[in-house]
Amino acid sequence: MTVTTELELQSFVLLRLGERRFAVSATQIAELVAPSRVFRFPHRTPKLEGVILRRGRIVPVCDISEILLGKRLTSRRFYLIAVRNYGAQREWVAVPVTGECELINSEMTSTAESDAPHVAGWLSHEGDVIEVLNLDTLTPGPEQALAENTASQGVEAQS
Repeated sequence: MTVTTELELQSFVLLRLGERRFAVSATQIAELVAPSRVFRFPHRTPKLEGVILRRGRIVPVCDISEILLGKRLTSRRFYLIAVRNYGAQREWVAVPVTGECELINSEMTSTAESDAPHVAGWLSHEGDVIEVLNLDTLTPGPEQALAENTASQGVEAQS
């Protein structure tokens, strides 16, 4: 008796940060846009770089490269506009990327207990093993942003 399992293919967007490629579920992507002016504010959280204006929305810009690569990006080619879940609310977030993005269909391998919280799963594509990112853990939510802002103001007050 032969057991046949049908592969469950899902759509992913491959993105480039520096020399590495990562993936995000295609259902989370709103669009890919050219870099535009980032509005920066004096009081912001460390993970929130500023905001861009896109389609009548104020979209926070979160450079996740420092978490994933250990260094900030020096050049940007695009902003990947993704949908981020804040509890029951869904909002856009702009993630700077350094190279072309590609839409692929692939089967995702589940995470292991030893994987970092930002890893949603793994893909095998063209001989590479690629991390699927969980943007909800990589980008600050309202509670996390409030806590970080309060902590940074406390440090400034002590200085």
